[in-house]
Amino acid sequence: MPKGFLPNDDTGQIFGITEAVQGISFESMKEHQQKIAAIVHKDPNVDSFMSGVGPVGTLVGSNTGRIFMRLKPRSERRLNADQVIEQLRAKLAGVPGIRVFLQNPPPIRIGGTLTKSQYQFTLQSPNTKELFESAPLLEGKLRELPSLQDVTSDLQISNPQVNIEIDRDKASALGVTAGQIEDALYTAYGSRQISTIFAPNNQYQVIMELDPQYQLDPNALSMLYIRSSNGQLVPLNAVAKITKGVGPLTVNHLGQITAVTLSFNLRPGVSLGDAVNAVHKVASKNLPSTITTSFQGTAQAFESSIKGLGLLLIMAILVIYIVLGILYESFIHPLTILAGLPSAGFGALLTLMIFHIDLNIYAFVGIIMLIGIVKKNAIMMIDFALEAERKEGRALPMRFMKAV
Repeated sequence: MPKGFLPNDDTGQIFGITEAVQGISFESMKEHQQKIAAIVHKDPNVDSFMSGVGPVGTLVGSNTGRIFMRLKPRSERRLNADQVIEQLRAKLAGVPGIRVFLQNPPPIRIGGTLTKSQYQFTLQSPNTKELFESAPLLEGKLRELPSLQDVTSDLQISNPQVNIEIDRDKASALGVTAGQIEDALYTAYGSRQISTIFAPNNQYQVIMELDPQYQLDPNALSMLYIRSSNGQLVPLNAVAKITKGVGPLTVNHLGQITAVTLSFNLRPGVSLGDAVNAVHKVASKNLPSTITTSFQGTAQAFESSIKGLGLLLIMAILVIYIVLGILYESFIHPLTILAGLPSAGFGALLTLMIFHIDLNIYAFVGIIMLIGIVKKNAIMMIDFALEAERKEGRALPMRFMKAV
């Protein structure tokens, strides 16, 4: 039986996270985000939306954005939230240079961090190099699974960067300190506030920075001058070596150990239990033994809860048998009362399969209630038969007992 946790509800909201190439400029990211917003604005199912780019909360990358949509009331649209997501996913995939990850927010968010997709699978290892090499390989394998979609990772280690290596001997000879070089760089690129203009109705910050045309060109660093301790202007390339390379945009940790979190969504009709088993199977085949894995958030809560549901069902039946045995002072009558449970349980599971509903928390609560209903009806039949035997002296034929 396919197993799930909390089924998706149509709350009239859709949350999306956008991601562009590492190292993208703010202006370019804003243009891409505006194209996404234009498509969302035209969708007839969307009532209003909010869009933004840049670091916020746990999304610390400058190449990320977010978009929050509020849908029209259910009576005014044909599609539910999941169907709207499928429709928008196809439209937004046509925007080059940016990826959009849409989520139907669960009614209850359980643990985990906010990621681009709904379910999280975390890799951890003290060997950072091995972890960073294995995570993209596993991500590629997960994308091949037919049950998953929107597979992505928070690993971003290819961000373009400029490395400035100070030649301390030359800098000392020219009267330039490392602190002066850092101050010059911060003044040029760090949005240093040097004053505040106070107006009658507002106040304005005075920010010192380079002209935008120089901010976009890394080669302009060679034209940056530092004032030495003796008052002379010294070019930066005279006291430092400037090289281009790549480096990590973010390095995430979980429990003080370097971690990479892969996130994914489920394709329509796929249960969370089947997806969890498939991810575990792929991870065990493709990851070295030095990398530990664990699910986070909703998937982790599903794993821990599903282990206890079978035991909970057995314990419920056992407690019912003990209580009925005490009440009837018999070992046989409780078994007669519980004899209808297998057929009732089979009917419940068959109904779920016919309507393509997985065995989630709501369904399991329904099965527990079904046990009570079946027990109540059987108790009424047993009480009627025992009352007839005691007061009217009727003998209970075997076929009646079997029917009961």
